[in-house]
Amino acid sequence: MRTQSTVCFGFAALVVLPLVTSLSAAGPERAAAKAAVPTFAKDVAPILYKNCTTCHRPGEIAPMSLLTYDDVRPYAKAIRDEVGEGHMPPWHADAPAGTFENERRLSDEDRKTLLAWVAGGSPKGSAKDLPAMPQYPEGWTIGKPDAVFEMAETYKVPADGVIEYEYFYMPTNFTEPKWVKAIEVRPGNRSVVHHVLVQYKARPDMQRSPVLKLDPAKSRFPPSTPGLHTSPARRDDGLPSRLLATYAPGTNAQVFRPGTALRLEPGGVIQLQIHYTATGKPETDRTKVGLVFSTETAPREVRPGQFINTTLLLPAGVADARVDAEVGFEQDTTIWALFPHTHVRGIKWAYELVLPDGTKKSILSVPHYDFNWQTYYFFKEPLEVPKGSKIVSSAWYDNSPGNKDNPNSKIDVKWGDQTWEEMQYTGVLFSPVAPPKPLTDTKPGGGR
Repeated sequence: MRTQSTVCFGFAALVVLPLVTSLSAAGPERAAAKAAVPTFAKDVAPILYKNCTTCHRPGEIAPMSLLTYDDVRPYAKAIRDEVGEGHMPPWHADAPAGTFENERRLSDEDRKTLLAWVAGGSPKGSAKDLPAMPQYPEGWTIGKPDAVFEMAETYKVPADGVIEYEYFYMPTNFTEPKWVKAIEVRPGNRSVVHHVLVQYKARPDMQRSPVLKLDPAKSRFPPSTPGLHTSPARRDDGLPSRLLATYAPGTNAQVFRPGTALRLEPGGVIQLQIHYTATGKPETDRTKVGLVFSTETAPREVRPGQFINTTLLLPAGVADARVDAEVGFEQDTTIWALFPHTHVRGIKWAYELVLPDGTKKSILSVPHYDFNWQTYYFFKEPLEVPKGSKIVSSAWYDNSPGNKDNPNSKIDVKWGDQTWEEMQYTGVLFSPVAPPKPLTDTKPGGGR
């Protein structure tokens, strides 16, 4: 990519004498205007460090680093275009600023500063104005984990063919319950990892009453779906499993707000369900999971869940196919976050909360869904959902030739594991208003 060259303005040689005085008088104003051009050191670096370098640094998902002036300068025009058109930072929800905790947005002032810096020739500025470069723990965005669990062996991804879901197991050896305030999934090879579901398998030591009520006609995986219920690598040990975290392209680590955490029973095993995609050449992967433990004495438990519609059917050639799914609530519940997920035909999402009296409220709109930037949307003000309510999700798909990412617009598309198939999947992070009770507090015979 060509670099942005500094533009110099000169005057023609044919300047008549009467104009000399006025040009001289304009000198201070010109100097002030030149001095007002933002510099990388003083104005741009703080914006990048705050908003961009979590991803734009060596080893992370972004294709280039933005840590230093030499890193940034060749991409000045690209920054102008991406920021000016609203593509970066990648944020796809349509909601007033401040609606979500994890918004990736630039303020209007920061956006103007970046555009003015590029327009002014992208000057470096004085080294004394440069703030300290942010320090990131190597390989993690959540800080140094308290515990790291890694696949015991490297998995060899074949060069081609359909790869069914694979399962990997990592014992925790926890001797007491653990409260997790942050969890991060780190693929060893992002190019082949389509998604990861982190499950926790352990004997329960808490009595958890039902919360989510799924529609069995839509939310049950079809028995014929390969890889979801059976796999040569899947272990059937009879232990119940709970979803802990989700990774997909662009997904950030999950960090829970103060006073809340995931609860892990002692003696559990972490199960990774990994969907690999062949790239045309042999690859390898060794995914790992990092946990940061809460130090709070009695955090509120956050539970991950999901609701889906596996009956979806996208007719060939249709550019605007809509598929709905819903989940009901069997007790008063707090909703912390929602995670919409489709494959490459997905184009937009909308979520509506329906209260017991029929009142409807829009709670999340994603008008420009991007498969490459999949986001858990954390509400700044959590949703308080009364018993008897439901959330209805609506996803739209473009199965037409006009969709440049469409693998094949000439076929009807159904639910499937692979990227060329489709899903209508929503992850949800929630907490029942009524906390669970230890199993020892239940009636005789109700314990483990």
